Amino acid sequence: MAKRRRKKQVVVAPASEPPMRPGIIGLSRTVPADIVKPPYAATGDPGPSVSSLTRTPEELDAMRRTGAIAAEVLIHAGQFVEPGITTDKIDEIVHNETIRRGGYPSPLNYRGFRKSVCTSINEVICHGIPDNRPLADGDIINIDVTVYKEGVHGDNSCTFLVGDVDEHSRKLVAETYVSMMEGIKTVRNGSKVHDIGRAIERHARAHNLGVVKEFIGHGVGTEFHSDLQIPHYYDARAKTELLTGMTFTVEPMLTLGHPDLYLWEDEWTALTMDGRRSAQFEHTLVVTDDGYELLTVASDGTTAAELYAPKPEAVTS
Repeated sequence: MAKRRRKKQVVVAPASEPPMRPGIIGLSRTVPADIVKPPYAATGDPGPSVSSLTRTPEELDAMRRTGAIAAEVLIHAGQFVEPGITTDKIDEIVHNETIRRGGYPSPLNYRGFRKSVCTSINEVICHGIPDNRPLADGDIINIDVTVYKEGVHGDNSCTFLVGDVDEHSRKLVAETYVSMMEGIKTVRNGSKVHDIGRAIERHARAHNLGVVKEFIGHGVGTEFHSDLQIPHYYDARAKTELLTGMTFTVEPMLTLGHPDLYLWEDEWTALTMDGRRSAQFEHTLVVTDDGYELLTVASDGTTAAELYAPKPEAVTS
């Protein structure tokens, strides 16, 4: 008689408490006249994508410099993540640091987005609008920084721990970062888009985490979002071949519960339907002949995730 396999016990993370609620959103911040702005800055309308999916050597050099600024702005913002700071104050910090470095905060007025950075707390999956809510001990927050300079964008994000964070959330954050890197490691000239999603989804499932399907990675370069789409789950239809010089983001959003979501009335803020927490990490990268190059890396070679994200081996399973 075959031995019955014992079922692995899965501990279900509870809904985040207290649940997130909309706060008061302040005025948009101003950008000095001497800062070069993207085409949508005045109208909010980026228009249809017309950009090539691959970058010229000159554009890539600009993306390395702009990506380094985006990485450094994100690292700078991370120093201020602590209980009591409001997300509007984080927006001010990101805005001012971006301007100080001669860049434009790409989210500002993109399709009417009112702030200079996205701040997504706890069960907010993405596109949280900074407001007057102070961070609380035990929160997690994704800060998504994109900078426009020299005619190109650099886009990256990191999920930060606020004070003393529970083990469910620490594991979520740690494994979300690993899942992003697992997806990125598949990238090389000749690989397929769906290889990225397969690797991310495999890692997420191994850790009983949900994968958000409604929001995906995207081409980025001279446009904030170009036509290349990067699902974070396996989709056999996503068979576009990756070619040397293509630039895009990988930015998985994983959840402690079911990945179903809904939007607030602001039509930006996406939250998990079951109220359980979500985490996200993001890099901009370029395909090379034998692999990839991360473009959102600080000039000293560091990234926000390496400095702030918990390591899987340090999280109790």
